[in-house]
Amino acid sequence: MLTSSGQAATFFSVFNLAGAGDHVISSSTIYGGSYNLFNVTMRRMGIDFTFVDPDCSDEELEAAFKPNTKCVFGETLANPALIVFDIERFAKAAHAHGVPLIIDNTFATPINCRPIEWGADIVTHSTTKYLDGHDATVGGCIVDSGKFDWMAHADKFPGLTTPDESYHGITYAEKFGLEGAFITKATAQLMRDLGSIQAPMNAYFLNLGIESLAVRMQRHCENGQKVAEFLENHKNVTWVNYPGLKSNKYYERAQKYMPDGTCGVVSFGVKGGRKAAEEFMKHLKIAMIATHVADAHTCVLHPASSTHRQMTDEELIAAGVGPDLIRLSVGIESIDDILEDLAQALRSID
Repeated sequence: MLTSSGQAATFFSVFNLAGAGDHVISSSTIYGGSYNLFNVTMRRMGIDFTFVDPDCSDEELEAAFKPNTKCVFGETLANPALIVFDIERFAKAAHAHGVPLIIDNTFATPINCRPIEWGADIVTHSTTKYLDGHDATVGGCIVDSGKFDWMAHADKFPGLTTPDESYHGITYAEKFGLEGAFITKATAQLMRDLGSIQAPMNAYFLNLGIESLAVRMQRHCENGQKVAEFLENHKNVTWVNYPGLKSNKYYERAQKYMPDGTCGVVSFGVKGGRKAAEEFMKHLKIAMIATHVADAHTCVLHPASSTHRQMTDEELIAAGVGPDLIRLSVGIESIDDILEDLAQALRSID
């Protein structure tokens, strides 16, 4: 089911299962907009959320479940932390408690990771990113695996396993089976009542973007890998976070779930902190300064001087967004041009 935005897809995927008085488990390292949706807006609807570290122990994960837990939510690649989610592990835990696992697969895309093959039940995307790929439209989508047995856990999901009087008294799980129950309810009930449809022209642009997705993702990953390796060996760079680097904490997990590459987003820090980062940004010629990520253009953001500029250095560190952090979304331009742009901008902070 296509939606008007990735945020709408995230909301619908969870709200289709959980209502007032219910509980949801989510990874703590998810996109900030998703975190606020869960922690603020959906709490106001009476839905309780428990946020767990994606690297939590089995005991901590088990302790997060409650009798009224309705689903588990995580991101294949956390935005912007680039933490690789252990899909198989969380899927097993969710299924042991009779609930589905929802995975946001925006950064990896279906080209690099297929979460359903690792046990995920529902997958969401912000199609605004790589799926569109050209910064042309906003959109989202929900993909149901059609494998979760709602009737086997009928008491947990009355919205799917009891008659919906607002839609001809249909019991979705009986009428449409495993393959159609979740998406039909999301379409016939939530989309009908709340809107958030994807505009036809946006869907047209999305379809054009998807035609080149496989080619673009290969280039994004190749360029991202080379940029990460270049930065890791540069004297003016203090640290680099990219799952494709062997030095990365999540390298082995990335090889398991995304052996052909992860994404084109790299985060790193420069020597000299906030001031040096701002100077570096000023000298970039190819990379666009933008909050957007994951399209054909190389985009760069220094959160401390833009999206998080109201925070002190101490507050930034506490939030996990240090004053030196730069997020680079590597595009599909010539890698030689990208590296030269980075090199000349890094020379500015010598």
